[in-house]
Amino acid sequence: MKIKQMPKHMASLIAAGEVVERPASVVKELCENSVDAGATSLSVEIKGGGKTYIRISDNGSGILKEDLPLAFKPHATSKVETEKDLESIVTLGFRGEALSSICAVSETEVLTLSDGEEIGSLYKIVGGEEISLESAGCPKGTTIIVRNLFFNTPARMKFLKSDTSEGNYVSAVVDRIALSHPEISIRFIREGKQIFTTAGDGNLYNAIYAVFGADFAKSLMKVDYKLGSVRVHGFISKPLNCRANRSMQYFFVSGRQVKSLTAMTALENAYKNSVMVGKVPACVLHIELPAELVDVNVHPAKTEVRFANDKAVFDAVYYACKNSLVSEDTPKEIKLTLDDVARKPKVEQQSFEELKPAPKTDNFWQKTSVGQFKNEAAAEPFTMPKVSTPEPKYTSAKAKKIDINFDDEDLIFQEQKAPEKPVAEQEKPVFAAKKEPETKSEPFKVVGEVFKTYIIVEQWNEVIFIDKHAAHERMIFEQLKEQEHNQAQMLLTPVNVTLAKEDYDALISNADNLEKSGFIIEDFGSGTARVRGYPLVLENTDIESIIEETAGYLRENRREFSTETLDWLYHNIACRAAVKAGNYTSKFEMERFVEALLSKPYIRYCPHGRPVAVVMSKYEFEKQFGRV
Repeated sequence: MKIKQMPKHMASLIAAGEVVERPASVVKELCENSVDAGATSLSVEIKGGGKTYIRISDNGSGILKEDLPLAFKPHATSKVETEKDLESIVTLGFRGEALSSICAVSETEVLTLSDGEEIGSLYKIVGGEEISLESAGCPKGTTIIVRNLFFNTPARMKFLKSDTSEGNYVSAVVDRIALSHPEISIRFIREGKQIFTTAGDGNLYNAIYAVFGADFAKSLMKVDYKLGSVRVHGFISKPLNCRANRSMQYFFVSGRQVKSLTAMTALENAYKNSVMVGKVPACVLHIELPAELVDVNVHPAKTEVRFANDKAVFDAVYYACKNSLVSEDTPKEIKLTLDDVARKPKVEQQSFEELKPAPKTDNFWQKTSVGQFKNEAAAEPFTMPKVSTPEPKYTSAKAKKIDINFDDEDLIFQEQKAPEKPVAEQEKPVFAAKKEPETKSEPFKVVGEVFKTYIIVEQWNEVIFIDKHAAHERMIFEQLKEQEHNQAQMLLTPVNVTLAKEDYDALISNADNLEKSGFIIEDFGSGTARVRGYPLVLENTDIESIIEETAGYLRENRREFSTETLDWLYHNIACRAAVKAGNYTSKFEMERFVEALLSKPYIRYCPHGRPVAVVMSKYEFEKQFGRV
């Protein structure tokens, strides 16, 4: 095969694919250039999810007119001059690939005015080819407009998602820029609507408040700690406000958002014995250390870094979070405001002299002596009856007495039988259990329960040990699958759940499918999902946690909403709704539960794959005692 020189435009398109994957990549690179240019004000605007229009404006140092053509050449940069500069990189960009890659796959315009220039410049370049360079009036700084991204690479365009999804990816990038540089005032405009604006006052808490809202910001604790040459500052969530996944963990090293296993492990180790199992803390943490102690030239997207001393970073993050947990995490307090006190009913004080008998009437009982009242209309005095506990009876044909035990929860299921009334006229008990449909299961006897987890049942010549949580979980799972559209219970007060933009996009785009399982979810905007209803089988559940888990699963498994996805969701619901191991179960509840389980012989394993019951024959049982 003959070797040929690749055409320049084809090489540019291939190189662009490594840097520009989607509109969010363009926004990231251009925003980082604005930060490196010393901007204190930054505006980001997108249309069509960024596929048709992106505009980045800043008030930074600008670009000289004579440098504009060179700035869009491959590997042209002002941030690295010698090899030693690579050992201590302090800027976000340094490779000189972003602008050349962006202009190679789009129609790009640059309007800029640099220090020392009296008039600005307008530069147009389409598909990597220069169109024009002319003078133009403009404010100090740089404005870059990118139109029709991937217009000359239709294959790449086919792999982009909907405008909404791509817009959410861009929103996530702008969020990170705002959190990494609270000293810069950032305004984000999406489809003509302003999403948020940060103050740019250097206060990280204000930036978090603007990006994620009040609910998330109020759940955080401040962190500020220095160990040796490493300083850690920012905010971490309170233990009670930890989340179901790590999507709200943001780590920044010298102003650069990174993924660091060292920092993540240190954070979660600090929360040990302070957070519920399955929960992880959220954070916005800045790690500052000398540039020579960190290598950012590891990953093509610059999202991973390598530390010269991992232990120093681990210790700094760990002790910073641990100290904050000790000093900032205080118990919840109940405070009554003046309005609460004013709403309390007022009790007027009266003296005993004022408590005089009311005027006599035919229906008035007048007190005559201790324990007796006199009815003016009656011939004989009426004596108050002594209070006695009624004798509970079974409703079966053969009623028999039982010993009253006020600790026995079975009493709530028993109804009282009045002997003077026929059975047909007896009043129904208030807490009468629902009548279960008749089943054809074999006779059984519930022997009891051990460890508040396993129900022991005797049936013919077998002893059955039932894991009540696993069995109940599978029963609910099968019930949810049988119903085409599960019922939802509506919330009197909707629950707002703040999510990372990627999770938020995955959740909202599947809102219609989630409604089949009983979740009523609305788009509340700016990364917040509003939950108006949840499946009827769930009781006293943590709505925020299950929404976070569901959003995280949908993000990680980005494909069409399939039967597998629905099974996972039903499994998650069933696990939360099922009775828990260790919970008390009354004898009546165990009998009804076993009756329902034995009527469904196909239920043998829980959705996790654990057996729901273990059977031991009478022969094997007696064999252990040497009887056979």
